[in-house]
Amino acid sequence: MNFKKILSAVGVSLVVGGLASVQAEVGAPEKEDLKFGFIKLTDMAPLAIAYEKGYFEDEGLYVELEAQANWKVLLDRVITGELDGAHMLAGQPLAATIGYGTKAHIITPFSMDLNGNGITVSNQIWDEMQNYVPRDSSGKPVHPIKADYLKPVVDSYIADSKPFNMGMVFPVSTHNYELRYWLAAGNIHPGYYAPHKGDTSGQIDADVLLSVTPPPQMPATMEAGTIYGYCVGEPWNQQAVFKGIGVPVITDYEIWKNNPEKVFGINAEFAEKYPNTTVRLTKALIRAAKWLDENDNANREEAVEILSQPYYVGADYEVIANSMTGTFEYEKGDKRDIPDFNVFFRYNATYPYYSDAIWYLTQMRRWGQISEHKDDQWYFDIAKDVYRPDIYETAAKALLEEGGFSASEFPNFATETGFKAPQKDFIDGITYDGSKPVEYLEKFKIGLKQEVL
Repeated sequence: MNFKKILSAVGVSLVVGGLASVQAEVGAPEKEDLKFGFIKLTDMAPLAIAYEKGYFEDEGLYVELEAQANWKVLLDRVITGELDGAHMLAGQPLAATIGYGTKAHIITPFSMDLNGNGITVSNQIWDEMQNYVPRDSSGKPVHPIKADYLKPVVDSYIADSKPFNMGMVFPVSTHNYELRYWLAAGNIHPGYYAPHKGDTSGQIDADVLLSVTPPPQMPATMEAGTIYGYCVGEPWNQQAVFKGIGVPVITDYEIWKNNPEKVFGINAEFAEKYPNTTVRLTKALIRAAKWLDENDNANREEAVEILSQPYYVGADYEVIANSMTGTFEYEKGDKRDIPDFNVFFRYNATYPYYSDAIWYLTQMRRWGQISEHKDDQWYFDIAKDVYRPDIYETAAKALLEEGGFSASEFPNFATETGFKAPQKDFIDGITYDGSKPVEYLEKFKIGLKQEVL
């Protein structure tokens, strides 16, 4: 789809950019005292840094950050207004807006990061995979480790009528979709949802049974033998290594290079009622994200010190540092450089791309959370309803006028369509083009296309 057609399809015109320029000087905040929620994961870092560095206060905002028990509680409290906004799974605003799980119009003006997740299996499963994992001349496993090497293990459990259980953090989480993507790429069926039949287990036709476990509880749940592995954000993969209970076999960077992760979600009503506050909190988060990536991650050690405090992530410094400072440890002692494991600002990580939203929607359709076939325009309309680059653009232009940022650090707002160029860096070699979601779904061997279960 060419540039003009994309703009027409999502209902965006370049006039938006002009208006944003006029509105670059942001008015006083309509609401100053705010409470934001988060889950104890390293990718809540932009919130912690905006608070600790005084970026919220610079915008006239007095923010309280509060850890939440799980993703459902967090979303419910944003919907009820108990929280003014929150660190969210990218799928949560989209799912809530289309009415999957709950119904509420949640929007996001800010993407919080790229990458940052991993898939870990227990020591027992890793031992059983050993016969199939290729090794290099030094004897180390060749990465990325594909689910092809897990498949014989899963097949043996199925032959013995033993369920093969794995954990993910929430039905509309990146982790659920990444784990499903990795398994399906290895010809392991992760199961379908059929909400129109009242089935929200996600286990129809499944070879592997996926279930929800809160992130901080993943290592203990695996250690107890309830699950054989999981997909989660950091530091909970690295903690399995430190505790000697499991092996992270692959990062999400290796499943999809520079995949979009969390977003900052707010109620649409909040954004309408408090537009200046919304732009100002977005400004503060953009500054925090830049600080996190500045000078080739030079501030990461300080960030890890902050995140290791009990109030934030509350894990040991060494555990958080293992991934936040540009490395990732697979088996104990097998630490490798992955400088982009956590990206907060570079590569336009904070810009809320429509194509990112559409990828999540395609996965909801692929696995049956969206029961029926939808045409391309439906995907464009939902993306535009939830992802708000117009708010981001106003915040970015205000920061440019104030100094401290250069135009090259942001998308070219005069020409930006909100659609990334087709992305090829997936583990299965399939190219994703956000302007063609229906065509994209047709490419998968495992997954729903136009049929209804």
